[in-house]
Amino acid sequence: MKKEKKIYIAGHAGLVGSAILRQLRKAGYQNLVFRTHSELDLTDLRQAREFLECEQPECIILAAAKVGGIMANKTYPVDFLNVNLAIQSNIILSAAQLGIQDLIFLGSSCIYPRDCPQPIKEEYLLTGPLELTNRAYAVAKIAGIELCSALNRQYGTEYFGVMPTNLYGPGDNYSPDHSHVLPGLMRRIHEAKLKSFAEVTVWGTGKPKREMLYTDDLARGCIKLLLSSDNLFKKFRSADVFPIINIGSGDELTIKELAEKICEVVGYQGRLVFDHSKPDGTLRKVLDSNMIRSFGWRPTVALDQGIQVTYQDFLNRTGSAPVLQE
Repeated sequence: MKKEKKIYIAGHAGLVGSAILRQLRKAGYQNLVFRTHSELDLTDLRQAREFLECEQPECIILAAAKVGGIMANKTYPVDFLNVNLAIQSNIILSAAQLGIQDLIFLGSSCIYPRDCPQPIKEEYLLTGPLELTNRAYAVAKIAGIELCSALNRQYGTEYFGVMPTNLYGPGDNYSPDHSHVLPGLMRRIHEAKLKSFAEVTVWGTGKPKREMLYTDDLARGCIKLLLSSDNLFKKFRSADVFPIINIGSGDELTIKELAEKICEVVGYQGRLVFDHSKPDGTLRKVLDSNMIRSFGWRPTVALDQGIQVTYQDFLNRTGSAPVLQE
């Protein structure tokens, strides 16, 4: 992939998109295109198509999506289904119609069946029922994967999906109610420390296991795949398989262990109380990332280090003090 190649990053201000933007710039790519949501509404087909017609990017990285944690997905399933279907359809179909050959579609590990074998291989897609709490979001992402696959078969595009495990890092959404597990816990624990609360409530039993991946490691993986796309599509064309590839760290821990690590970084010494009335979601979810590892990718940011950096980002964004010391 030539350094002057024009790349459109959809969702550049979000957790994933901002990491991809950072890593592309770090790797020397300068011909990068992006727009904020106020400048471009990707749920509007006319706006999306006119933008792509005007800019004519050679490659698209589709990281724009409506995302949220378990409670947000459970509470607003219509929003998660409708918004994501619109964004995906508008961008992916318009790209194919305009002759844009290369596209990466960012998905999620929640596309896989709730009770499938662990670690989860790409081939397990559509082999069983989904987890109910985020089924609407998962169905939207599966539709995006099938759209990429259909376009590849019918029009010869080279569109593929990247399915990351649970992500965290700078630029996250730190809402206590609508974020993913790590940033949501981080905010509640931080506020408990500031207010000298004796305890912090954690949703669920604390027993489910989760695999965590730092977003810049995901971004480096996406760039590695773009550079290796010829070999990647040899794998996809060798059998009737979905054009998807997992990216995970391989390291997993329970929600309880994760909360304890966050307490240590934040400096909170109170108790953790688990609210069993809240849903746990899938009890274990770790990805088989052998395919991307075969291309030479490895995660580089350890969880303890990543939580430190993420907490500093949280402090900077919320104007809280103190700054962490090395």
